Amino acid sequence: MAQRVTSLATSLGLGLRQLFDGAVLRVLLKSVAVTLVLFLVVAAGGWFALDALLSWGGLEDTLFTGAGALRGVLSALLAAIGLWLVWRIVAMAVIQFFTDDVVKAVEARHYPDEAAAARQIPFAEEVHNALKGAGRALLANLIALPFALVLLFTGVGTFALFLVVNAVLVGRELQDMVWLRHCREPGACPPVGRGERFLLGLAIAALFLVPFANFLAPVLGAAAATHLVHRNGQSLKAA
Repeated sequence: MAQRVTSLATSLGLGLRQLFDGAVLRVLLKSVAVTLVLFLVVAAGGWFALDALLSWGGLEDTLFTGAGALRGVLSALLAAIGLWLVWRIVAMAVIQFFTDDVVKAVEARHYPDEAAAARQIPFAEEVHNALKGAGRALLANLIALPFALVLLFTGVGTFALFLVVNAVLVGRELQDMVWLRHCREPGACPPVGRGERFLLGLAIAALFLVPFANFLAPVLGAAAATHLVHRNGQSLKAA
């Protein structure tokens, strides 16, 4: 277990260092730009939708003085909560389209043999994987939402629940980003244990909660996952 934790820590450290490489830095800037655009679109759409919903529900300007302002505040508050929940989903869906660039940059520098043997994932498959991951994340968070509301009185229960749920999801998504380039047999298991995958997901999911660091989280996660998969694979071959 200690060896696995050490391997994960090393992978995260190597991934962090590689953020300053030209190829990875370009991917980081592109993914952040696209994520911000999508985020603003979702934010604006969510605000208008909530405003219309509250108005339809009876909170109209004619109800009382200041009803419109109150509706705007409530819409903004609800939109902010919703965006906090979907930020990771949007960011991870975006990075799916840049995964190959991140993984290729890491493999070219550290794992040239694995890079030469990797398959090129077709664009249609990338879209399918991104949509499947986003749908899985949205469904899991919606299922967790009622339990999170019940845990609100605990103070930290809601936060802990969403962190654990997203740690599981993020760990799987990051692993698959790398593994799907190298998996050639249906059902073949990646060289990453469940506990190790969860800890990777936990580290990256926690970064999504930190302002500014959340922009780095998906790219750092992809780079760290590449190191983790290949370092573990090499260890298994050497054993």
